[in-house]
Amino acid sequence: MSDTAKPEFKSYEEFWDFYVSQHANKTNRRLHFVGTSLAMACVAGGALLRRPSLFLLAPVVGYGFAWVGHFVFEKNKPASFDHPVWSFKSDFVMWSKIANGTMDAEVERVMSGKPAEAGDAHEGANGTRVEASVN
Repeated sequence: MSDTAKPEFKSYEEFWDFYVSQHANKTNRRLHFVGTSLAMACVAGGALLRRPSLFLLAPVVGYGFAWVGHFVFEKNKPASFDHPVWSFKSDFVMWSKIANGTMDAEVERVMSGKPAEAGDAHEGANGTRVEASVN
């Protein structure tokens, strides 16, 4: 496990590339997808069935799967330890990209060091679509 200094980011877009780099292992990403899916099911079930215990179970299930992915497969510290808000948001962006089949290409882009190209987009910090610009 790497014990590097806490990186600082000026924008969510900078954080996103770091987040992706911390999820290079496909098994880790799959565990995140399962954990996030089960956590969302717990929240939905808690609301629909009016069972507060399911709300309490959601973060345990979600983070449980994710942390196994980080500690066992990726062998790094979860980004949520140092950047909980952006990491939580990124979990859902990654979930969406896995669901629509674009996450593997995003990992390849980040790991190759290529900047996002014009037309590449993901959600910005306020939930709006952010297009990357090339200067």
